[in-house]
Amino acid sequence: MKKSNEIDRKDKIMNENEKLNKLKANIKKMGSLVVAFSGGVDSTFLLNVAVGVLGENVIAVTAKSSTYPEREFKEAQAFANSIGVRHIVIISEELEIEGFSENPVNRCYFCKHELFEKIQDVAKQNNMQYVADGSNIDDLGDYRPGMQAVKELEVVSPLKEVKMTKDDIRILSKEMGLLTWDKQAFACLASRFPYGQKITKEKLEMIDKAEQYLLDLGFKQVRVRHHGDLARIEVGGQEIGRFFNEDLMGNVYTAFKKIGFTYVSLDMKGYRTGSMNETLSIQ
Repeated sequence: MKKSNEIDRKDKIMNENEKLNKLKANIKKMGSLVVAFSGGVDSTFLLNVAVGVLGENVIAVTAKSSTYPEREFKEAQAFANSIGVRHIVIISEELEIEGFSENPVNRCYFCKHELFEKIQDVAKQNNMQYVADGSNIDDLGDYRPGMQAVKELEVVSPLKEVKMTKDDIRILSKEMGLLTWDKQAFACLASRFPYGQKITKEKLEMIDKAEQYLLDLGFKQVRVRHHGDLARIEVGGQEIGRFFNEDLMGNVYTAFKKIGFTYVSLDMKGYRTGSMNETLSIQ
């Protein structure tokens, strides 16, 4: 059985490396590339590969906004500095986009459209041929209206094009020595609100502080969903058991009360991407 598992593992590595080689070949053909860089697992991996292939013909662009935690920005900045890529920071304040703060089901479309228009401006100003995002093949499995903006603006998705999965990216990232290989999945803070609930800077700050508190306690995969007076906590399945401790529950409740929540709950299903989409009937 052990030998069979080793063979399966070798086959999987070969498949991942084949995808990596194809990715490198595709990027080389592009000649120059601007990467939308959030500092997450996918965009960090893509940026690292792109710099390895194209060198100085790569620019990383990170957008600062109230939906993007400062901790994420600092991590993105540190990584860009570590690999010597040119890093441009732009301001993309989603709350100023008409319709965004009302939080419609296609909220992400407005955000991505404005973001990639600004990144395309950076590409034009620097004579770069392509703009790329870090979406992978697994992103096709959820409702993601932002993908429409990516398509309309002809942004390329190199990881998706070679059919890389999240697991592929994490495994290859680990082999490359990237610290993000086991980093929690991240989505902008606006995704913490039920559709139709108005998004404000104050509410975003509440979510940011609440999630940071849980991260500081050592939780690895965290979401705090904002339901008005109620905070609904999602953590990874293996971490749910930590909450069955009276002292911890009391400390979390007290901290969240100070942040501004009246009630605090734990989601028994645990963390999962797109949990706010579970009420949608969009096909």
